[in-house]
Amino acid sequence: MQTPVLQENELLAAALEVVNQAHAPYSEFCVGAALLDSEGVVHVGCNVENASYGLTICAERAAVCSAVASGSREFRSMVIVFVGEAKVPPCGACRQFMAEFGLDLEIAWGGPEGIEGRATLNELLPGAFHGGLLGGSNGAGAADCEES
Repeated sequence: MQTPVLQENELLAAALEVVNQAHAPYSEFCVGAALLDSEGVVHVGCNVENASYGLTICAERAAVCSAVASGSREFRSMVIVFVGEAKVPPCGACRQFMAEFGLDLEIAWGGPEGIEGRATLNELLPGAFHGGLLGGSNGAGAADCEES
């Protein structure tokens, strides 16, 4: 098993690679994310802006969607990178989106210079709304649409 630092460095490298694919013609705020699932597989995503701003997809959500499309539902950690001066944790929409899969996710953010901040999703989203409040599981590991 890899050490957390080695995993974080690999995630940082993957996020730095995918940030170059970001489509951010309006804000020029390019973001890349790398998500490590429970099996050790890295899933990446970048932000994709749209002229109708509400349809923009953040890098964090793109990485989660990529993982889910690959069959993964349990995640360990995520590294988010930014091009430019601003280095910030995930936005509220991304925090809520990721909470669907558990609040123990370790998140780090930074840029080409390295990691500048760290927190768990639970720290970033206290009192999160999740599936457990609806009388079910939190969604992690659920088969969803698989045939019985």
